[in-house]
Amino acid sequence: MSYTNFTLDIDADGIALVTWNSPDRSMNVFTEEVMRELNAIVDKVAGDPAIKGAVITSGKDTFSGGADITLLQRMLTSFATDKVRDVEKATRALFDSAGIMTGLFRKLETCGKPWVSAINGTCMGGAFEMSLACHGRVAADSDKVKMALPEVKIGIFPGAGGTQRVPRLTDQQQALQMLTFGQTLSPQKAKAMGLIHEIAEPAKLIETAKAMIRNGLKPVAPWDEKGFKLPGGPIYSAAGANLWPPAIAILRRETHGNYPAAAAILKCVYEGLLVPFDTALRIEQRYFTEIMQSKEAAAMIRSLFVSLQELNKGARRPAGVPDTRFKKIGILGAGFMGAGIAYVTAKAGIPVVLLDRDVEAAAKGKAHSDSLISDQVKKGRARPEEKDKLLSLITPTADYADLAGCDLVVEAVFEDSAVKRNATEQAEAVLKSSAIFASNTSTIPITGLAKNSARPKNFIGIHFFSPVDKMMLVEIILGKKTGDKALATAIDFVRAIKKTPIVVNDTRGFYVNRCVLRYMSEAYKMLIEGVPAPMIENAAKAAGMPVGPLALTDETAIDLAQKIMKQTIRDLGDKAVDPRQMALINTMVDDHGRLGRKNGKGFYDYPAKPAKKKLWPGLKDLYPQLAAEKVDYEELQQRLLVTIALEAARVMEEGIVTDPREADVGSILAFGFAPYTGGALSYIDGIGTKQFLKIAKGLQKKYGAEFKAPKLLIDMAEKGETFYERFDPHAKGDVKQAA
Repeated sequence: MSYTNFTLDIDADGIALVTWNSPDRSMNVFTEEVMRELNAIVDKVAGDPAIKGAVITSGKDTFSGGADITLLQRMLTSFATDKVRDVEKATRALFDSAGIMTGLFRKLETCGKPWVSAINGTCMGGAFEMSLACHGRVAADSDKVKMALPEVKIGIFPGAGGTQRVPRLTDQQQALQMLTFGQTLSPQKAKAMGLIHEIAEPAKLIETAKAMIRNGLKPVAPWDEKGFKLPGGPIYSAAGANLWPPAIAILRRETHGNYPAAAAILKCVYEGLLVPFDTALRIEQRYFTEIMQSKEAAAMIRSLFVSLQELNKGARRPAGVPDTRFKKIGILGAGFMGAGIAYVTAKAGIPVVLLDRDVEAAAKGKAHSDSLISDQVKKGRARPEEKDKLLSLITPTADYADLAGCDLVVEAVFEDSAVKRNATEQAEAVLKSSAIFASNTSTIPITGLAKNSARPKNFIGIHFFSPVDKMMLVEIILGKKTGDKALATAIDFVRAIKKTPIVVNDTRGFYVNRCVLRYMSEAYKMLIEGVPAPMIENAAKAAGMPVGPLALTDETAIDLAQKIMKQTIRDLGDKAVDPRQMALINTMVDDHGRLGRKNGKGFYDYPAKPAKKKLWPGLKDLYPQLAAEKVDYEELQQRLLVTIALEAARVMEEGIVTDPREADVGSILAFGFAPYTGGALSYIDGIGTKQFLKIAKGLQKKYGAEFKAPKLLIDMAEKGETFYERFDPHAKGDVKQAA
């Protein structure tokens, strides 16, 4: 029998080498066809007396990314359709579908012939679950080899035996840590945990795997052996009593009950370890079926996997524009942002010219890259030769003539229109006519800046977030005259440096900053109302935000908030900023000198390490404090999320963002909008437009016009529409089309 996704070669010792190499895919993933073929191969290995055992490996640089998540989406779509007719029947069908991979791996595990997984690259999700079902596991000694069960990050959990095999191979504490956080393991860490057996030189990987079979590897999993004992001891033991109560409390502290999949993992492990293995698999399958029906799973799969992948692949890139192969990129300004952009560009293997007012300033910017890559080398995440190569790609200079030959120049100079105009004119004087010029401005509209350009069609905004090396989102801003080539080049650049691009039409604050400023503003209102600061910060975290609004203000700097407010008043008039909020920020900056983390004092105090930051006690003296019992804690959470979601809806109404995928993914990657919701627009869709509108009207009545819903939402509520129905992201024409 021939296979499309696998090859099967049997050597003289009777050992089958099963090589997984799906055509037309950059990475192997489990599809229905792959599972059918693997099932047939398991039957072949088990039924052929000439085959002594099998080694499974990948014919690609990576082993496998796991299951094709679009399969899960199709399962959910079928369930949603079928449950209208018969809920019980639809649930049973979902349960059966959820068990297909579980059954396949169990069949492999109990087929009577030894299987060894030879892991030659990234091995994630279902692929690692398959490897755990093999009787032996060998990983190549390479920094390209990473193993993980990361499903919890997209709202589900390892539902093909992962929650049962991991805690039977390693102690329960390490198992829970790995499973509930989607922890990525190196070969060394996986071996120390007992999850793999050997680490081999890459060239000897297959031979090492075959040797395990030749040396008499038993075709029986440890848990199928009589007298099997759990590595960390049973659930009901002294060790179990010390582990489980705090584990449950820690999960609650970290997730605030917002992630059903994480809680399901604890239930699967706890209940599964009390029963025989096959019963445990049924328990896991039931919980998986339950989690698959949750709105959190549907939203997170859509935004954090499907939409994220589509955007990373250039979903918003104009058709018909040739791909850009970057030979040289210029960065104007070697400050913190410019230096960060230079680092990620050089890390992608692209030569960089880093320009500043003098060579010393430019060299200081290059030193930032030296510091970052040196830290990576120190932690074992990069090799010394990688450091040398990266630094060799960065050329510090003060001479604009060195920009000649650049395909793209990114301006990251001081946030001043005159300074930016001067930089634009000097750069364009030496650039080829086809080169693209991008501004990293965070506040100044691109259309206005493009007036400084002799070729506005080639002028675009590329807005990075700080710190550049860690933040995965980049806003690409279209000016009124920006052409398709500029947009395509900007998207190609963002993809080349392994960031996620979203496309935004021009406006003050663009998309992300408009939402973030609403989040901060609502917190200032709460302080002024007398809500204790700890309740504000804790409510934000309980709502699912990774950082409280006051802490976020400190990170971005309170004096920057002051500058933005003052500039807004100058541009739009006194009514554009709440005078009480302006007074609060002025008090913090002018009266108390509290600028944020950068000077060690803001809404928080920042004592010397190892002490942790703590809220400034003086906050309670600024306004009369409400008694905690008089504050509606759940309403605080609601206010913080609703104010952001409303701004996201306004941005869609105005046509600033035209694709709900970008609004959702952008809100999560840029400022961590409650990931379990799927993003700011999915949050509205998940509640239901009518119900959300009712909530917004109630908040408007109590707290003011900030909660006034845009006409778009009112119209959607009347029609019973969701954002993904009204703005179908897969039916877009012109990316600059307004809503």
